[in-house]
Amino acid sequence: MRTIYAVTHPEATHHVEGVVGGWHDSRLTPAGLSAAASIAQALRTQIPDGAEVELFSSDLRRTRQTAEKVAELFDVEAILDRRLREKSYGEAGGRPQEWLDRRFVPPPAVGERLEHDEGVEGAETKAVWARRIYAAMDEILRRPCEHQIIVTHGGSLTFVVASWIKMPIESVGHASFRAPSGSITTLREDDFFHNRQVVSLGDTRHLDSAEAG
Repeated sequence: MRTIYAVTHPEATHHVEGVVGGWHDSRLTPAGLSAAASIAQALRTQIPDGAEVELFSSDLRRTRQTAEKVAELFDVEAILDRRLREKSYGEAGGRPQEWLDRRFVPPPAVGERLEHDEGVEGAETKAVWARRIYAAMDEILRRPCEHQIIVTHGGSLTFVVASWIKMPIESVGHASFRAPSGSITTLREDDFFHNRQVVSLGDTRHLDSAEAG
């Protein structure tokens, strides 16, 4: 049985500064660092002691910082993969969100959505974004490890899940699996039917308990 734990990084500076994330290399806030420790603890309670664990992470600083908390608890080294990054917003990255909002051209309700030009210089299309996440997932899933942790971003989680359930890329134009920052999504494939389950999407109970403490 294979289980994947897909983590969306917790609060980062771009969240509180009101600027566009994407490839802007923001860092975790103090609250985000505390949440990252809670994520690591939650994963530790779900994964059996002594089980082999692999850890993969986007190479941006906010995801690296999250992965470092997990790595410390599991005594593993994170495998950094730039393909697990958030969508690139091109020249909008790091600018005020309202700057992007004034220029953003939303995709049409019908028609071409994957190759849609959002009107921002250098921004990735949804097709480019999806293909790189799918490629990263293909490599991760070729590895035989039964417990794999993937630290990524809120937007990119859609394509992690879509890839997991084998949704064809040409069908993801309308797909959106949204989850809060600092969440854990659990994906599992059984050894008998080889069905790929989405056991939980965007679980944040570990953050609630941390705040209560």
